[in-house]
Amino acid sequence: MGIISKIAGPLAVASGMTGSRMYDVVRVGRERLIGEIIQLDGDRAIIQVYEDTSGIRPGEPVKSDGEPLSVELGPGILGNIFDGVQRPLEAIQRKSGAFIRRGIEVPSLDRKRRWHFHIGEGIRKGARIGEGGIIGYVDETELVRHYIMVPQGISGRLRSIREGSFTVEDTIAEIEAPDGKVIALTMMQRRPVRSVARHSGKEQPDSPLITGQRVVDFFFPVAKGGSAGIPGPFGSGKTVVSHQLAKHSDAEIVVYVGCGERGNEMTEVLVEFPELRDPKTGRPLMERTVLIANTSNMPVAAREASIYTGITISEYFRDMGYSVALMADSTSRWAEAMREISARLEEMPGEEGYPAYLPKRLAEFYERAGRVRTLSGKTGSVTIVGAVSPPGGDTSEPVSQGTLRVVKTYWALDAALANSKHFPSINWLNSYSLYKAQLAKWYSANVGDDYGAYREEAMKILQKEAELRDIVQLVGEDALPDNEKLMLEMGRIIREDFLRQNAFDEIDTYTSLEKQKLMARAILHYGETAEKALDRGVSAERIIASKARAYLSRLKEAPEADAETAVKRAMEQIDAEFAALEA
Repeated sequence: MGIISKIAGPLAVASGMTGSRMYDVVRVGRERLIGEIIQLDGDRAIIQVYEDTSGIRPGEPVKSDGEPLSVELGPGILGNIFDGVQRPLEAIQRKSGAFIRRGIEVPSLDRKRRWHFHIGEGIRKGARIGEGGIIGYVDETELVRHYIMVPQGISGRLRSIREGSFTVEDTIAEIEAPDGKVIALTMMQRRPVRSVARHSGKEQPDSPLITGQRVVDFFFPVAKGGSAGIPGPFGSGKTVVSHQLAKHSDAEIVVYVGCGERGNEMTEVLVEFPELRDPKTGRPLMERTVLIANTSNMPVAAREASIYTGITISEYFRDMGYSVALMADSTSRWAEAMREISARLEEMPGEEGYPAYLPKRLAEFYERAGRVRTLSGKTGSVTIVGAVSPPGGDTSEPVSQGTLRVVKTYWALDAALANSKHFPSINWLNSYSLYKAQLAKWYSANVGDDYGAYREEAMKILQKEAELRDIVQLVGEDALPDNEKLMLEMGRIIREDFLRQNAFDEIDTYTSLEKQKLMARAILHYGETAEKALDRGVSAERIIASKARAYLSRLKEAPEADAETAVKRAMEQIDAEFAALEA
């Protein structure tokens, strides 16, 4: 047991800590605040405390738990709301009220609730079981079957196994290790958050994470098992984009980490998510969601840990063979927490005061994304989407640049688009996706070859329109020839009738890939028909003033089931309108 010799904000220095190891969890002071050793010097330990240290004094005791910061993994995770170090907020509220009392100890998983454990197919006494092997399952929710796995590092012969109703602490099986030691297995296991979970090998991502957001799916897709960054200034819509991806992406499990965000935004998530319905099944979305809330007024040290808590939970479900989407909002607040801790450690600062190891930490985090072959032989994936909040929208700052170097999809939010009420405010000229080529085969097989062709044609129009808008600022639109006026109009149509999407409209909030293709077909059909009319002598002014544009703007209002009929009717109306112009 050690003794506190110094306190500086969330950092405590304890002497007499001989035998302690880096990243061991400790209990600080008489109130037993949770902390983690982040630096050792002889028998002195520098401790990062995850709770408010006000009132803690030198001379109070420090006791090590003897293990690194870990999360509890088992039935009961889904549908739960945790803080940055995986304390269940709803259980804490029942125990101590609306405010988290310092030093409160509540188990992450309910120890009293019973779950019915089913023995897996082919699992019997005497079978050889490897680490990560699946021995059975629990139907945790209507949407998710929770597979019970042998903890990593344990393997051997299955000595006994039983089926029935158990708590997460009850023994359900016993394994005899190669050295003869008998190990009891429960439905719960613990994993250190800073260690990458083992797997059999990474595979190339070969399918997109479908989000229902047209600008994302159509122009800048992210693969399942890929990584994406969302940089943007204050008010540009990062949180709404993160919410949309969490609500509508086709991942089987969603882990949402509110890392240092404003309390009102996190409250909106906590209030709204339990009310949301899964679009595929109609069941509550929370049945396949885990929320981790660490708002800006919570202890800064726990903010730094919340990202690791989220990714470790994601890897756990990945190892069951699920596709998992992790939304981290925002990694800038995580980096700021690292900067504050680094400053108190008196480390040599890097660019803009961030620690010199910031790029390494960012890379380590995003590299935990991937599509892998699990130890049980399944294939699972973790897709990481990290929001970045650069001060003043300056994406040349270290966090944005560190993210840019690692992720393969970059959705650059634009304050000018947000101010003009264009949402999602993803700038189509500054964003990119490096997954298009490897996803081309999937799109061709599942949506059609024309989907990629439409995307390329639409992007060419947007790029040409951007060039023309620069010219218009100098000479005015009236000075342009008719074909360039038509090109400007086509760019406006794509921006306003396709890329702009209303997150709060029941129909427009989500658009399937098939409907996206149909809408793109109708818009490009308008362009081709308008060009033919222009060649036959119809002026650009008459084309732009016609009713044809209105037929396109209504397509986003068409329900998914009626999309094909609505597009066909719109194309017929466009043809009739242009025929009348040429008459």
